[in-house]
Amino acid sequence: MAAMDETLSSGHRGKPIRCRAAVSRKPGEPLVIEEIIVAPPMPHEVRVRIVYTSLCHSDITFWKMKDFPGVFPRILGHEAIGVVESVGEHVTEVAQGDTVIPTLISDCGECVDCRSAKSNLCSKLPFQISPFMPRHETSRFTDLNGEVIHHFVSVSSFSEYTVVDVAHLTKIDSSVPITKAAGLLGCGVSTGVGAAWRTANVEPGSTVAIFGLGSIGLAVAEGARLCGATRIIGVDVNQDKFEIGKKFGVTDFINPADCVNKSVTEVLIEMTEGGADYCFECVGIASLVQQAYACCRKGWGKAIVLGVDQPGSQLTLPSYDVLHKGKTLMGSFFGGLKPKSDIPVLLNRYINKELQLDEFVTHEVVFEDINKAFDLLIEGKCLRCVICMNTVS
Repeated sequence: MAAMDETLSSGHRGKPIRCRAAVSRKPGEPLVIEEIIVAPPMPHEVRVRIVYTSLCHSDITFWKMKDFPGVFPRILGHEAIGVVESVGEHVTEVAQGDTVIPTLISDCGECVDCRSAKSNLCSKLPFQISPFMPRHETSRFTDLNGEVIHHFVSVSSFSEYTVVDVAHLTKIDSSVPITKAAGLLGCGVSTGVGAAWRTANVEPGSTVAIFGLGSIGLAVAEGARLCGATRIIGVDVNQDKFEIGKKFGVTDFINPADCVNKSVTEVLIEMTEGGADYCFECVGIASLVQQAYACCRKGWGKAIVLGVDQPGSQLTLPSYDVLHKGKTLMGSFFGGLKPKSDIPVLLNRYINKELQLDEFVTHEVVFEDINKAFDLLIEGKCLRCVICMNTVS
């Protein structure tokens, strides 16, 4: 693989590359596999050959979106692992042939936020749903007719080659093999595990409640398990999620449909004799955030929000409870992780068989069948579907 990348780079470095991409041309319509042109990287940018990518619910959200920030044509995808093909000027931390994981959030290492242990929200290159590269605000993609194709959250991994700002890339140790599951650390698994590990700082022996057992919620369970939580309660309307959740440490399950005479809040507070130490909202519904807050134990309970709600949605909390109950409500973006330092830690725990990653990969398709991945996720038949790029040129 390294020899192939060296051969490619010697012929393409500084020049456009023609390759295949799955282009989203109209809202909600199947992606079109077509040949595109990927421009060489500009200063502080890196051109990456994608090896494996996977589909996240965020991709589906923006695939369906008819109004801005939904723009078309666009190359979606933001969970991936790949190999550096070439680098632009002023790039020193990665080189041709390095294995990298792109992330939707940046880690510039220079701003006050990136230098602080308290935040993972880079202020130099703040997160935005921009259709362009973060520094130069232009696209590196065009179709064969010269039409601009837009980027997605600074990654755009549904292409055999993409261009990513170096602040959005985490270098992986060369001794670590490229696996199908490792790319999941680019978004979903890192978000869930990090929320338990970094944001909440779940303590050994604690009780955790998770509202929504999709892939993010299950990743929270996995993170809570690794942190030593002794009771992990899953709340979901799909009864089948309990058996799935057990693989990631879920010990108890509440199906709201079974709560006939009592509310979910009442049931959970009774189960925990006062409320959970940590409650995670992983769906993106304001009422569930309020429920998670209500289910926290007074005095030290934490409610952590991971779910992405609709724009403009508002929360309503009892002012009395805020003052008198001593609880904490907090958000967790990308699990509070600093990609360049924390992703290698998680990857090492995966290699040492401590962190479960392979268990999140329930399906696998070749690049030509990428639309099947959309069907599987929309129908709720998979946690993560890995797309194998099979790049040979």
